[in-house]
Amino acid sequence: IARDATDPYYPAYHAQPIDGPFVAALRAISAQTGIALMGTVHVINPETPKPSNVFLVIDNGEIRLAYRKIHLYDAFGERESDVIEPGNEVPPLITIDGWRFGVMTCYDLRFPELARAHAIAGADALVVSAAWARGADKVDHWTTLCKARALENTCYLMACSEHSAHNIGHSMAVDPMAHVMAQSESDDVVFADFDRDTLDKARQTLPVLCNRRFAAPVLQGTSRMID
Repeated sequence: IARDATDPYYPAYHAQPIDGPFVAALRAISAQTGIALMGTVHVINPETPKPSNVFLVIDNGEIRLAYRKIHLYDAFGERESDVIEPGNEVPPLITIDGWRFGVMTCYDLRFPELARAHAIAGADALVVSAAWARGADKVDHWTTLCKARALENTCYLMACSEHSAHNIGHSMAVDPMAHVMAQSESDDVVFADFDRDTLDKARQTLPVLCNRRFAAPVLQGTSRMID
């Protein structure tokens, strides 16, 4: 089994405790700069032999959210479940500067229920951290799904994908009407400004969250419903 950075399971093999040096460095950067950091790390589970793929939100040096990825990437010939322990909880929203964010990790993007659960709970924006694997039509899949999750929930969406020999990059920001505000095909930093009036206007024009008739999603194997 490969153990270098071209191996899609490389991060899992190099998982650290949540209080290990990598997360400690991220917390220090956030504390020193005052910038909120969001992204995924592979974290050792003391209670299981497999680590978890964990989406962290770090604000002012503090870990405010640690979401264990629900949907594991057992698709397109890969089996993330062989090396990763899945999560079993829908993450709560996190509020930063008055904006409510709902987070998702990579393969979660292909499942509309999590994004919809966030929107019903009151999310203004969705944040996706990904290592979207290369392959036939995979850039089209990524772009289509990012725009769909934003449009069907009338939310802003920020989606960051690693750019490497294995992963496509194409990080982007999408507005609530599915317009791509900014995008990079490589390692460039993507900037986008969110506007409250734009969000409100989109939801007045396209009130899908008010018009919906289906009940809120429930995570399989649990009794938890998103209010």
